[in-house]
Amino acid sequence: MATKTIGFAVGDEDRADLDELVEYFGQGNRSAYLRATIRIMKSVKLAEELRDLQAYGQGRVGEQGMTLEDIPEITRRILKG
Repeated sequence: MATKTIGFAVGDEDRADLDELVEYFGQGNRSAYLRATIRIMKSVKLAEELRDLQAYGQGRVGEQGMTLEDIPEITRRILKG
């Protein structure tokens, strides 16, 4: 794996929290901590995107006078062609 060193600025007020998290999640290794954080934040991003899509879908269903209970039947009808 190719690596490149990049810099981040951390405020003095965040330093103790960062050190604690690096120790816990990265066993004292900041690079390992950052890799773990990237994986976690990608899953948080995906969850937020899915939540937004669900809200959009629920809004569209409501606009058409349907309920979430109507979705399975609509899905079956569409999949049958």
